[in-house]
Amino acid sequence: MSKTLKTLLILNDAPYGSERTYNALRLAGALAKRENEAVRLFLIGDAASGAKAGQNVPRGYYNVATMLRAAADQGAEIGVCGTCLDARGITDAELMGGASRSTLEQLADWTGWADKVLVF
Repeated sequence: MSKTLKTLLILNDAPYGSERTYNALRLAGALAKRENEAVRLFLIGDAASGAKAGQNVPRGYYNVATMLRAAADQGAEIGVCGTCLDARGITDAELMGGASRSTLEQLADWTGWADKVLVF
């Protein structure tokens, strides 16, 4: 029986404007699909707005909430910095399903849990 590899991805950038968040979510989705792989994502700073439900992006453009949901559907856990949500006026009720308000303390716990920490 092989050991489960635990990966934490920390996203800092705004959901749109650069491809950093997009590429982090592509990697998270690919990892979450693998057997013996556990994935957690923590959205902090401007990345917190990526977990807001109801995003309406132009046709043909990627949707960060859809990509987060796909990772969650594959078993990834998604934490969103509560202080960062508050600073952006986003309430818990506005978070997409599969994402939850989190804390820096939880990020510290998840960092200790992970075999690999990737920061985007």
